[in-house]
Parts: sequence; C-alpha cells; structure tokens
Amino acid sequence: MISRDDAMQLVSNHSTEPHLIPHALETEAVMRGLAQRLEQDQDLWAITGLLHDLDYSATKDTPERHGMETCTMLEGQLPEEALHAIRAHNGEHTGTQPETLFDFALRCGETVTGLIHANALVRPNGMSGMKAKSLKKKMKEKAFAANVNRENIRECEKIGLELGEFFQIAIAAIAPLAPQVGLEK
Repeated sequence: MISRDDAMQLVSNHSTEPHLIPHALETEAVMRGLAQRLEQDQDLWAITGLLHDLDYSATKDTPERHGMETCTMLEGQLPEEALHAIRAHNGEHTGTQPETLFDFALRCGETVTGLIHANALVRPNGMSGMKAKSLKKKMKEKAFAANVNRENIRECEKIGLELGEFFQIAIAAIAPLAPQVGLEK
C-alpha cells in the first residue's frame, strides 16, 4: 500500500485548486474516525480518504471520469476495495454503485466535510465547540452550503450510524485540523 508521505505528495502535486488539500485532509480524518468506530482498517480508510479526489482538478469538467482516473493512477498502490470505494464515491457519474460499508463511508464521509467546513467558516469560534445539533439545523437549510449533497450525508445510516453520531465523529475528527485547514478563529 502507498505510504502516507507518498500519498500526500500526490495530493500536493495534483491539487491545483486551493480547497482540495484541506478537503483531502478533512476526508482522511473523517475516514479514520469512521474506521475506528466501525472497527475497520484505519490506515486503509484514511489513505483512501486522502486520495479520493486526486483527479478532481483534471476531471471537474468531465464528471464521468472523476474517480476513474484516480484509480488508474493508484492501480497497484491500493487494494481493489479502496479503488472501488473511490469509483463509487462518484457513482452517480461513474456508474459504479456503492455496495460495501467502505463505499458508503467514503461517500458520506467526504461529503460531510463540506457541511462542517462551511459551518465552521460562519461560526464566531470556527470549529471550537461545534455540535452535531447545529449541523442538523444546517442540513435543513437548503441554501446553506447548497452544493453539499444531503442525500450522500444521510447514507451514514447505511453504515449503521444515525445522523447525530455520524456528525459527532466527523466534528471530532476535523476539529484538531482546524489550524491546518483554515478553520481556526
């Protein structure tokens, strides 16, 4: 399996948009938190979260390729279960349907980062003191972080977590990264 240092180098080399590196780091942290809670391979889930959008800069205008090119780049460096999760995180466009716990965890885990990040940016204290309850309220506001797919977030139920617990895990995972991802106030 690819090392974290090598994975981070790939992310740095392929992320031409400023928001992609914080998103990759946040997704890595959320996936590690989910793996811990669900008793899965934390290193595998975290590295997959870190790398899942590796091709985004190159494929943003061809969504049917997003995830597919990442898997081509990572062939032989990640196990097939991780590559499938990467393809399935964009299943609406790639045609790869999510099937496993890993697939659904990546879909909801990477999506929730957008809601948390946007919420932290509008809060006076950033990530500090953020609660699941406030995220539940933001989920209901369609105009807030409008590009965040609420249905993907709700897929947390497919991994056996109710929304509140899922939010708690994700908040706890991202909070220590606040200074590194621009969410510390």
